[in-house]
Amino acid sequence: MRYLLVEDNQELAEAVVNRIELDGHAVDHAASLAEASDCLAAADYDLILLDVMLPDGDGRDFLARRRDVSETPVIVLTARSQISDRVGALDQGADDYITKPFDFAELEARCRAVLRRRGGAAKNEVPLGQGVFDLTNGTLQVRDEIIPLRNRELRLLEVFVRNKGQILSKTQLVDRMFSYDAEVTENAIEVYVGRLRKKLDRAGAKIETVRGLGYRLHST
Repeated sequence: MRYLLVEDNQELAEAVVNRIELDGHAVDHAASLAEASDCLAAADYDLILLDVMLPDGDGRDFLARRRDVSETPVIVLTARSQISDRVGALDQGADDYITKPFDFAELEARCRAVLRRRGGAAKNEVPLGQGVFDLTNGTLQVRDEIIPLRNRELRLLEVFVRNKGQILSKTQLVDRMFSYDAEVTENAIEVYVGRLRKKLDRAGAKIETVRGLGYRLHST
């Protein structure tokens, strides 16, 4: 997935970015609301992690404005522990919140839960042909066999699963899988798709090439 982190505390931001990237996701960091607006104008994100108190404004006001134009999931990061603060963030459109200081394992779990809800899945396990893809563990299992997935193959499959039935262009896949500073070509996407196809064949699932448009996952 591709995340946008809006956080002005550089030390915390670096720690969060490192943890998200370690889990194989792409993440862009904005230290202000102005930078966040520039990022959102240039790319699509699967999830936004939004601090409340920022140098150029209140993250909750920014969130309320975003909700008029976008349904991208947002988790609010806040040092405020009052129930009224948390309720206010949810009422203004947040999908969830987490109170600082937080444990990274909890942050990751909340991200997974929000993405599951937005993807219409109540569980972590998604049927793929005769196999099952576990979004939490990142495993593809066909009967009693675990099919190994490399990092990029795993993230590519995750993008397809979370956008089921949609045609995704190479540009969209690059945007979803890599951050701004990553050097990657659309030809690399073809390589990753080819590798993933071979593994999905064993589950009876298929990635269809839609000529001139991109790719679409057929899971049944």
